[in-house]
Amino acid sequence: MNRLFIVFLIWLFLSGCVSESTSVTEQETTREQLPVPAEEKEFLEHENPEEPDFLYPAESVPENFKVAFLGDQGTGENPLAVMNLIKREETDMVIHLGDFDYEDNPDKWESAITNVFGDDFPWFSLVGNHDVPKWNEYQKKIRTRIEKIEGAECIGDIGVRSACSYKGIYFILSGFGTMGSGHEEFIREQLSDNDFLWKICAWHINEEIMQVGTKDDHIGWTNYNECRKAGAIIASADEHSYSRTHLIGKFDPIIVASKSNTLIIDKGHTFSFVSGLGGHSIRHQLDERVSDEWWASIYTMEQDANFGALFCIFNKNGTENRAHCYFKDIDEKIADDFYVINKVE
Repeated sequence: MNRLFIVFLIWLFLSGCVSESTSVTEQETTREQLPVPAEEKEFLEHENPEEPDFLYPAESVPENFKVAFLGDQGTGENPLAVMNLIKREETDMVIHLGDFDYEDNPDKWESAITNVFGDDFPWFSLVGNHDVPKWNEYQKKIRTRIEKIEGAECIGDIGVRSACSYKGIYFILSGFGTMGSGHEEFIREQLSDNDFLWKICAWHINEEIMQVGTKDDHIGWTNYNECRKAGAIIASADEHSYSRTHLIGKFDPIIVASKSNTLIIDKGHTFSFVSGLGGHSIRHQLDERVSDEWWASIYTMEQDANFGALFCIFNKNGTENRAHCYFKDIDEKIADDFYVINKVE
């Protein structure tokens, strides 16, 4: 009897442990399955996006393939005039460098583009500081458009920590300095062993000495140098003017490699530009900035600037590693005109 009683006690003890363990497991499972609020989920996705795959060249850049770059757009007559200019120039693709309509109105902004170009025109966009309050809605519009663009491929958190390819052009759309995290690692990984000939690093914010206005330092030099090492063109906006550097051999400190109007880019040499005359406003230059030796072209209020965009024609006349770029405003004035030879191997 004593042995049976002892066995019975052991059985009760073990049953309690199993029951308690099961209860804890069930509680943990229940906690894990609780739904995350939509706003929190979207924030977490921008801060901790899933690691993307890599893109590979599927085709060569078509002959005389034209890309327009603009930012700081706004709404009304001036932005419409810039879009009509882009259409008249028979542009094949647009990269919007952030700050859309300044009204937190994604429907209005997207409708303005669609009214001029249609809903499947290759218009790619990234987040600017004025787009943050309604970014999740803007991003849905951007993603919907991309899904309609035949041949376009994008990976990552679109417009924040993403990379795209279209017609042989590879471009990083980054929220660097504006939204998200992990930008340095993402850019480094995406540019490592990248087989595309033409690569573009695009973000909104810039460093103080990489614009000719009154902007302060915000982002550091890591990504500038990562893109330079890969021979990727660096595109930004934020300051409401246009400016372009000479060929740069190093950032921080800046070393000008050449002042030729034909820029020869390779792994270690590139140039940077600001194209912020999309329609919202035009600003004055800061004299201490425009005197910096690295500027090849400046277009501000002091040069009677008007709104416009930078256009680059890749695979110029059938030469795959040659591009012709020019900044044109809505009065048809050419404010900058230069060539790029790509010797990235």
